[in-house]
Amino acid sequence: MAGAPRPRVPKHPLDLHERALRLLSVRQRSRRELAIRLRQAGFDREEVEDELARLEAVGLVDDERFAREFAEHQLRVRMAGTRGVASSLASKGVDRSTVERTLQDVGGGDTERAEALAQARAARLGSLPPERAFTRLVSYLMRRGHPPDVARRAARRALAIDAPGADG
Repeated sequence: MAGAPRPRVPKHPLDLHERALRLLSVRQRSRRELAIRLRQAGFDREEVEDELARLEAVGLVDDERFAREFAEHQLRVRMAGTRGVASSLASKGVDRSTVERTLQDVGGGDTERAEALAQARAARLGSLPPERAFTRLVSYLMRRGHPPDVARRAARRALAIDAPGADG
């Protein structure tokens, strides 16, 4: 008789510390991200909190460092806007004051990033009518976390649109 599937039992289950280290070896994680993953793996809340305190004490879990590295990557490599980076950090459990400090330190230059990203993307939109290319480019920039006014200005410049009615 076919009953409910048996739960998968690993051959060599990892203990809490090993699991945490394995998660951190893949990429840096915020304290909250790590706590969620460990709790999902079935570890007890108090055990997880003790392990996180241990990892923080030795510097393996550090939300300040995580926020800085994440923000620098998003801002410099992906050319994201500060709004998008702030939202992503908040969703990863980084507290508001840490997000604000991080973006003050590494943020600046939203306009320059948006314009560089718009210039790079505009070449792909050359076959579209100007108004459609403008709409797509503004949407793309906003999805990357740039404010609407910055996205519209950058799109106008990249597409060489001077008309004030192109404000969208």
